[in-house]
Amino acid sequence: MSVKPEHYDVIRKPIITEKATLASEANAVVFEVRRDASKPEIKEAVETVFGVKVKAVNTTITKGKVKKFRGRTGVRSDIKKAYVTLEEGNTIDVSTGL
Repeated sequence: MSVKPEHYDVIRKPIITEKATLASEANAVVFEVRRDASKPEIKEAVETVFGVKVKAVNTTITKGKVKKFRGRTGVRSDIKKAYVTLEEGNTIDVSTGL
């Protein structure tokens, strides 16, 4: 399967946090994805871009917080995260980037 430009639009960036590092011990990788991306689209994009087999995709939408920016009220945008569980023997090194 060839990599299409749409696959790079689905996966925005890897998320590297303490919780994402704990998920990596269970052979899972966390990505920020497009808000309207479906689980099958995310699975296809990860499999073609990284050349791995995906076991499961779980998604969550994190609502943006209201924060103060230079004394003014602002809102962070909502983001969608995808927890991608890989088949045994497959790995993705997120430190290298896309």
